[in-house]
Amino acid sequence: MDEVMIVALLVATLRAAAPLILAGLGELVCERAGVLNLGVEGMMLVGAMVGFAATLTSGSVWLGLLAAMLAGAAMAGVFAVLTIGLAANQVASGLALTIFGVGFSALFGAPYQSHPIPGLATVVFPHLSAAAPLVQQLLLIDPLVWLALAAPFLAGRFLDRTRAGLILRAVGESAEVAHALGYKVMRIRALATVFGGAMAGLGGAYLSLAYTPMWTENMVSGRGWIALALVVFSTWKPLLLALGAVLFGFVTIAGFQAEAWGIPLAPNLLATLPYLATILVLVLISRDTLRLKLNAPAALGKPFHPAG
Repeated sequence: MDEVMIVALLVATLRAAAPLILAGLGELVCERAGVLNLGVEGMMLVGAMVGFAATLTSGSVWLGLLAAMLAGAAMAGVFAVLTIGLAANQVASGLALTIFGVGFSALFGAPYQSHPIPGLATVVFPHLSAAAPLVQQLLLIDPLVWLALAAPFLAGRFLDRTRAGLILRAVGESAEVAHALGYKVMRIRALATVFGGAMAGLGGAYLSLAYTPMWTENMVSGRGWIALALVVFSTWKPLLLALGAVLFGFVTIAGFQAEAWGIPLAPNLLATLPYLATILVLVLISRDTLRLKLNAPAALGKPFHPAG
């Protein structure tokens, strides 16, 4: 394999990993606040559909991205009202959110199928026009990939180095203690949940506006569930989540390239490779139960209502 193919494989891997990083980090922040939202798949689907529809209607991909984030945030807001405000079961509400997102995106996205759009333009660095061809190719990556690469570092710094991040983590460890210290537990959890929804919507919009600039029904194809799995894989650490997303992206692209590399595998088997790899990694991680217990937010999934 020559250098050009290696760089092309790297760029393709990063593009495949970007929506997982964005959606996964949103869910990670949400879970660090003690809220388990299993509706990531539904929020990504609605974000992909709304983002595409807004872009096709307005002609601006940036308005489409904003609309996708607002749509994801709105769905997460409904989830927050049910689970944080009314203390509904988080697992059941999250599954209902996914089912709703699948049906909503299919129904209202039907008129927008088979309408290609230019999509999100790549970033070009004019001052590097004289650089080596390989460097130029590596730099031809759209802005959301750069955002996805920077986001784990920003999220890690927020959670570990800022007062707001430490308060959010405290809420996820013990809502009662955080409330006794005077922190607005329900408000913090609601904001974290809405942020997670906005990031899921952005991850979905990346699929319909940049990765494959078109809308097709159920185009997220289980990536929301993979993002949820990556949160566990990473033991709630942003950098490990990004690493897991890149690994999943590599397996996905390697599956597409297997035939070109002369590896005789059935197409259906190639399509399942990323999911099989994810299951294998989770099985290996789940054997270390002590590590999972030490890193998981203690109040994850537990409802809270202030006394009185």
